Amino acid sequence: MEASSAGSSNPTVSGGKAKTHQPKGREDLQVNHLETQIWIKPDAQKTDVDFSEILNAIQEIAKDVNIFFDELEGVNSPSKDDDSLLHHGNLTSTSDDASRLEVVGEEVPDKNKANGLYFRDGKCRIDYILVYRKSNPQTEKREVFERNIRAEGIQMEKESSLTNSDIIFVKLHAPWEVLGKYAELMNVRMPFRRKIYYLHRRYKFMNRIEKQISRFRGWLPRKPMKLDKETLPDLEENDCYTAPFSQQRIHHFIIHNKDTFFNNATRSRIVHHILQRVKYEEGKNKIGLNRLLSNGSYEAAFPLHEGSYRSKNSIKTHGAENHRHLLYECWASWGVWYKYQPLDLVRRYFGEKIGLYFAWLGWYTGMLFPAAFIGLFVFLYGVTTLNHCQVSKEVCQATDIIMCPICDKYCPFMRLSDSCVYAKVTHLFDNGATVFFAVFMAVWATVFLEFWKRRRAVIAYDWDLIDWEEEEEEIRPQFEAKYSKKERMNPISGKPEPYQAFADKCSRLIVSASGIFFMICVVIAAVFGIVIYRVVTVSTFAAFKWALIRNNSQVATTGTAVCINFCIIMLLNVLYEKVALFLTNLEQPRTESEWENSFTLKMFLFQFVNLNSSTFYIAFFLGRFTGHPGAYLRLINRWRLEECHPSGCLIDLCMQMGIIMVLKQTWNNFMELGYPLIQNWWTRRKLRQEYGTQRKTSFPQWEKDYNLQPMNAYGLFDEYLEMILQFGFTTIFVAAFPLAPLLALLNNIIEIRLDAYKFVTQWRRPLASRAKDIGIWYGILEGIGILSVITNAFVIAVTSDFIPRLVYAYKYGPCAGQGEAGQKCMVGYVNASLSVFLVSDFENRSEPTSNGSEFSGSPLKYCRYRDYRDPPHSPVPYGYTLQFWHVLAARLAFIIVFEHLVFCIKHLISYLIPDLPKDLRDRMRREKYLIQEMMYEAELERLQKERKERKKNGKSYHNEWP
Repeated sequence: MEASSAGSSNPTVSGGKAKTHQPKGREDLQVNHLETQIWIKPDAQKTDVDFSEILNAIQEIAKDVNIFFDELEGVNSPSKDDDSLLHHGNLTSTSDDASRLEVVGEEVPDKNKANGLYFRDGKCRIDYILVYRKSNPQTEKREVFERNIRAEGIQMEKESSLTNSDIIFVKLHAPWEVLGKYAELMNVRMPFRRKIYYLHRRYKFMNRIEKQISRFRGWLPRKPMKLDKETLPDLEENDCYTAPFSQQRIHHFIIHNKDTFFNNATRSRIVHHILQRVKYEEGKNKIGLNRLLSNGSYEAAFPLHEGSYRSKNSIKTHGAENHRHLLYECWASWGVWYKYQPLDLVRRYFGEKIGLYFAWLGWYTGMLFPAAFIGLFVFLYGVTTLNHCQVSKEVCQATDIIMCPICDKYCPFMRLSDSCVYAKVTHLFDNGATVFFAVFMAVWATVFLEFWKRRRAVIAYDWDLIDWEEEEEEIRPQFEAKYSKKERMNPISGKPEPYQAFADKCSRLIVSASGIFFMICVVIAAVFGIVIYRVVTVSTFAAFKWALIRNNSQVATTGTAVCINFCIIMLLNVLYEKVALFLTNLEQPRTESEWENSFTLKMFLFQFVNLNSSTFYIAFFLGRFTGHPGAYLRLINRWRLEECHPSGCLIDLCMQMGIIMVLKQTWNNFMELGYPLIQNWWTRRKLRQEYGTQRKTSFPQWEKDYNLQPMNAYGLFDEYLEMILQFGFTTIFVAAFPLAPLLALLNNIIEIRLDAYKFVTQWRRPLASRAKDIGIWYGILEGIGILSVITNAFVIAVTSDFIPRLVYAYKYGPCAGQGEAGQKCMVGYVNASLSVFLVSDFENRSEPTSNGSEFSGSPLKYCRYRDYRDPPHSPVPYGYTLQFWHVLAARLAFIIVFEHLVFCIKHLISYLIPDLPKDLRDRMRREKYLIQEMMYEAELERLQKERKERKKNGKSYHNEWP
């Protein structure tokens, strides 16, 4: 009896496929059809006939009437795009709900009619919006498409735009029986019983510790980061067991109200699923909304936002107007930047895919706190030990050491003490804690990824994604069009499908790989151009009129080169997107997910190489292959390669990373929020000028949403790409720039609220889609983690002076052979790291214009340069010394030891941290057990009730079970 009432209590259950537009002059048929329904239902209640048979008969009648009317519409009725069906500023129903309500005499809720989220009757909620232009010539395709939509049982209304009569809005509503049918086909999981949480047995000692901790927490103030639970809605599905929806077992599910049983995101997803499978022309491939959007039949398609995100009343006194308003107040508002994210509400409103992105972004931002703290500690350690650094002291006191010019002709001789400031700044980043921080960040990257696995498992359990599997994807239309002549049997579905030959696939992949290689060569050419710029301009700045630039020629060269490099990066990014799109389409991926993965990998590879190529050059090539005075290496036998500053190349690497990180993040934030804000502001301004402020506020919700910006064509690609590139900056060269995690943390705190504000206020509501994880991005993160270990090992060994100082302290300094390496052991390091050059050995094109007489009153005879070479009067002039080979061997040994040690730690940590928490595993097992028990008990209870009803009605049967 319970099942029967749940399945048949809705008075409109039989009208799902009959609720279609009736042509003018057919009112008599409509009334007769209604009379048939009214006559059958009371009679069915009086008799003992199976109600499901009557229900099926009514649906068949409705379907026949619907098809009959559709045929009449195709011949006699005016076009659906015709103005006779539309009224400007009013809702005109193409369903028979309005007339039916008038016949029955029910009242129409004025509130629902006013908010623009319902049909004209105020009861049917708008689940999806289609937009087209009447001037568009694809009228016939739209007519067939909309006729087939109504045949699926979806109700429809049309409305012309208030601002442009050429724009038509098609509003769609899925009634209960359509939602139930497709929810069962799509295996939508719905709540059916409250969860019984299982607390596993603990030891007495652990219970005592937990009691003491909880008592101590009671003395502390409430965590300010937590959201006020009173303002958040009770999301029932998070506290209930769920199961795939089934109409036969509808009595198992918790249904308080059929209108709210499926939330708005789920309703929109079901309608979109239907639209993707409706034909618009006769033919094998003439199907789906996406193709109509691509060929211009429809301008846009989107679900509606749940009203305005602003309210005149305070949320604390009057509560939230809707979920969008609640998300804005407790998530997208800048005043709650320190609060945790309401991920369950985000998931309910935007779907699991977007919810997982914000969950990952929040987890990444939270994990940046320890990394930023340790990086700041390393920087502050450099600040506190600055006055005690023996190397910096010797550089600042070396007034009698004259350095050789760093460029041809115009660069003068300089005292080593002139680079005192740069030596101190270098110590802030290159100190004794740098190696520790590099090891820490390599381990941190592994811990971050391993704990994200656990966090994702918990989220997947709470959001019912553990057992969810993506359905068999449809073949891309481009793939079908290209390979429709060749078919073979699909081993999964057993149906014939287009087939791409192996030779064709290989040839396309080879061409695509060649295109990728060519674009990487373009990046290298751009970096080569920057190198030439640095070589040329360092001489120009050295001969500059202004003393400030002339005395800091190398810093000016580095700063301008970084800015120019950033401009080149942004210009090449535009080119890369077009090339990646072309190469991906050239490969002809079979499904949308394959296309997305291929495009993602190419774009990441292009962007990563583009963003980091110049950084790799500064870290590992700048000043490494310059030769020595008197025998400089040159580009095209003309330009002398750039040398490092006397205090080292690390300062150049720090400037490169700092400027690129700040500029890149600032530009991305502007493009993500500033550009949509400007576009939406311009649209609102035009509307105010044409219709006034009062008229604009009365626009229906579909009009307001249409004027917002659509979500970009690649979904969350840009958001993920920005964060993954930032993760690379944070880990790959972190040994040279310990403040990178701190900058990333500050940016991400802004990024979360910026993205939230953009999704809630500036973009149309994206379609809620499901996903189990972050996809291919996780593999990219693991690859960056491995690369970071290698690069940091080389930065410490090659770029910084850590290894040369260590070799000097233990082998050549005052403490040689004593096993010590303190500051006193570094006495004389600067002099030992500089070689001597005879000024008369300069080449003609390298000889400086000044002779250095301004230092001692007489022409200089000798100058110093950074290298380990023999003096000019030795048996082998300017040959490598034994100390050079010791330093080289120590560098290679450090790289090998560092990499093996860190990789062992990373693998040990990944082994020790299970992907699934133990308590979650126990909860999953217990839930599975309880679900089986509850399903058995519910079924047994239903059968017993049916048996009692049959006995009561005198229709008992023999041999019944139980």
